[in-house]
Amino acid sequence: MIKNKKILIVGAGGFIGGHLVKRLLDDGNYIVATDIKPREYWFQEFEKAENHFSMDMKDIGNCRKVAKNIDYVFNMACNMGGMGFIENNKAECMQSVLINTNLLISCKETSVERYFFSSSACAYNKTKQQNVFIEGLRETDAYPADPEDGYGWEKLFSERMCRHFMEDYGLQVRVARYHNIYGPFGTYDGGREKAPAALCRKIIKAKKNNKNEIEVWGDGMQTRTFLYVDDCIEGTLRLFESDYSEPVNIGSDEQVSINQMIEIIEGISGVKKLNRIYQLDKPKGVRGRSSNNDLVKKILNWSYKIKLREGLKKTYNWISSEINNQGSNLSRFTKS
Repeated sequence: MIKNKKILIVGAGGFIGGHLVKRLLDDGNYIVATDIKPREYWFQEFEKAENHFSMDMKDIGNCRKVAKNIDYVFNMACNMGGMGFIENNKAECMQSVLINTNLLISCKETSVERYFFSSSACAYNKTKQQNVFIEGLRETDAYPADPEDGYGWEKLFSERMCRHFMEDYGLQVRVARYHNIYGPFGTYDGGREKAPAALCRKIIKAKKNNKNEIEVWGDGMQTRTFLYVDDCIEGTLRLFESDYSEPVNIGSDEQVSINQMIEIIEGISGVKKLNRIYQLDKPKGVRGRSSNNDLVKKILNWSYKIKLREGLKKTYNWISSEINNQGSNLSRFTKS
């Protein structure tokens, strides 16, 4: 357990970043938390942290300012969202490479001990993801390189930059490839939400408005694995404290289709089976994607604990309470 360290978390106002801040504060660390979002749009805010709102880390001056006297850095920041956002904002997604670049330079200058980069399963070769219910993607499947255009290329390039900063300058780096992280205190509307939150929202609203149908992007046959955020944080910290410096999958291997996930959420909600209106012209990403967890089990002796249905129930209940308490203003997420 990391204790008594001064830790910089970039992207701390985001979904995973907020959960990470809470965990590291609870474990007795001093946290410097930054995010480009203004205060009212942070998903979680903690009074015990040193919070820097509206701070653009694409500016190396800002990176140098907050990296002083820091032991560890967690780079959780990127401009991203669900598949709709990723496919329609490739240039915006690519610019996140500046955050990683400037942070690495600042860490080198200030002799930071260890650096974490949050990568993504979007870094994997698309040709290996053309069928549903594929075998889990192994870490070596990122090459030969053909990642998700825009967002995936930025992640793969940034992974390489981390590697070379370790080789050339001795900065200890750790890289996790996240596979579809979901849970409470995340986006569920507005265009950046991912499938679990979007489907929970649609079913909650269908139930609330007595409608018997929901819209589904694609044909519902596309498959994915999803990891609950608490498991994500535990896997992340175990990787960070390990001696392993190559990219590692942090995900579950519980692969389901979108249609199957809808059925699980319907069961949680208590509604009868809703009619599906399939929107075949909407962004839907690769046909199938799953995490192979052999490496993470081997090097960390770790595997996820929260099954999909349990995690979806927690997520559904949280989104339901937010919708019933009303509004999509993200300031409702703020807590101390």
